[in-house]
Amino acid sequence: MLSQVAASLPEFFVGILLLVKGADFFVGGGSGLATRYRVSPALIGFTVIAFGTSLPELVVNLQAAVAAEPDLALGNIVGSTIANIALVLAVVAVVNPAALREEGAKPFGQVAMMLAAAAFFSLLALRGIFDLPAGIAMLGVFALVMAVLWRQGASTEETFESRGIRDYLFTGGGLTAVILGSRLLVESATRLAVAFGISPFVIGITMVAVGTSLPELATSLVAAVRGAGGISVGNVVGSNTFNLLFVMGCAAIILPVPVNSYADIVVMFGFAAAILPFFSSRARVRRWWGLTMLLVYAGYIGLLFGLI
Repeated sequence: MLSQVAASLPEFFVGILLLVKGADFFVGGGSGLATRYRVSPALIGFTVIAFGTSLPELVVNLQAAVAAEPDLALGNIVGSTIANIALVLAVVAVVNPAALREEGAKPFGQVAMMLAAAAFFSLLALRGIFDLPAGIAMLGVFALVMAVLWRQGASTEETFESRGIRDYLFTGGGLTAVILGSRLLVESATRLAVAFGISPFVIGITMVAVGTSLPELATSLVAAVRGAGGISVGNVVGSNTFNLLFVMGCAAIILPVPVNSYADIVVMFGFAAAILPFFSSRARVRRWWGLTMLLVYAGYIGLLFGLI
């Protein structure tokens, strides 16, 4: 076991390096593209960047479906949705609470869509399984959400500087680094978890979920520090919508995913609803709510691992 842990640690730290630098380039390129095509930063965060940072979840879930590991797939989606709010957005609120109230950083319509996606996901879970009909329904709703967003996404405000062809290179190169870094982190963290005898669902909802949410964390944190609040918030709510509808829909079409614990679905919806106080008019409230969410999330992880 010690040799397996020692072999996984270098991959873990290399993954972190790729995530951080990749997110920096990715946010810069995405910001430039927002200006180039006159699309609001929040919409870019909700769609293009959210899709890019959700690719690790998609790859992990497709791999889990093909490998007949439905518990890992479901745990990854539920855990990533929770982590994106209670970890990613909470860290942003603590580091730079002002970013959550900047111009273009209050996508209440997008937040409402994310909550609707979480409610739809929770209702389908009452059936006890995500199967082919459920997958088709989720992809259909996802297509509708994207159609509505793109029709409302035009913007004439030039919030960021466009750098021509370099925007494409930064976005593509940054995305590649984020995906590779996330893959290294997920694989190394999973091996570390397996070495300690943790169940697939717990691995999915904790180690794998946090690993696949690290692109969102890196991208949103860099965006918040650079003052791109619209991208930071849009990335989180957009990623959750992608995960709940698109990623889970794709996995359900490939392989039926049973719901063995509806209690975790309820917990996920509770964390999703907890996004609302992050948009309080008072920065102090936003920062304290971020700290509260981090503590609650730590307690939830501890409960899953039997530490509480």
